[in-house]
This record gives sequence, C-alpha cells and structure tokens, in this order.
Amino acid sequence: MATEYIATGRRKTSVARVRMAPGSGRITINKREAADYLMRETLVRTVRQPFDVLGQEGQFDVRVNVRGGGLAGQAGAIRHGITRALLQVQDSYRPPLKKAGFVTRDPRAVERKKPGQPGARKKFQFSKR
Repeated sequence: MATEYIATGRRKTSVARVRMAPGSGRITINKREAADYLMRETLVRTVRQPFDVLGQEGQFDVRVNVRGGGLAGQAGAIRHGITRALLQVQDSYRPPLKKAGFVTRDPRAVERKKPGQPGARKKFQFSKR
C-alpha cells in the first residue's frame, strides 16, 4: 500500500481523524461522500481549501472520521486535520498554509455559563426597587 499520512484536526468541540493517501481526490467523511455528509457547498469548499491554496486538487484521497459539534465545526476540524497531514507530506507547504491561517488551531469555543446569570454574559433583569 502507498504511504498514508495520519493527522488530527480540532475546532470547537469537533475532533477529526484524517487519513490521507495519494489518489484521485476523493474525500470521504464518516464513510459518506463529503457533499452528502456536509450538505452545504460552503462547508465542502471549507474542507477543500488547503488543496486549493497549494494547487494540489485531485492529488490525494482523504478518509475522515469526525465526531462532536455541528457541521460547521466539523468542517473546520477536517480542514485543520487535512492541513496537518499535508505538512507531513512536504515541509515547503507550511508557508502558504500558515499565511492562509489553516495551521493554527482556532481556539474560540463557547464561553461557560456563570452562576447567578442566565448565560455566559447575559444578566437577569435589574430593578432598583
């Protein structure tokens, strides 16, 4: 079997385990085609962005196992995982991927709810009397 690159990508509460091998450019997510799983063209484009930046469309087959969070978070996690796998392929891919902002894990996540408040930032209605 050809060389396989394995990487993990994360976004919000989603974790994507990516397996990438040289191939025809198929992206399979949880044993389904990317378009079938993600259902929105914008999310499919998000997943393909690392290949577009490098001009490597159709060079690698990608198999992804992703869980947690919603579809947008999962798409971001998959993009992060694909980026990490591409960095294993060739070191020269790093500068363009870094410039596009795909190498850094996005640290933003839901802020926790605080006690004595209905949400993270929202306060209960205040009345002076």
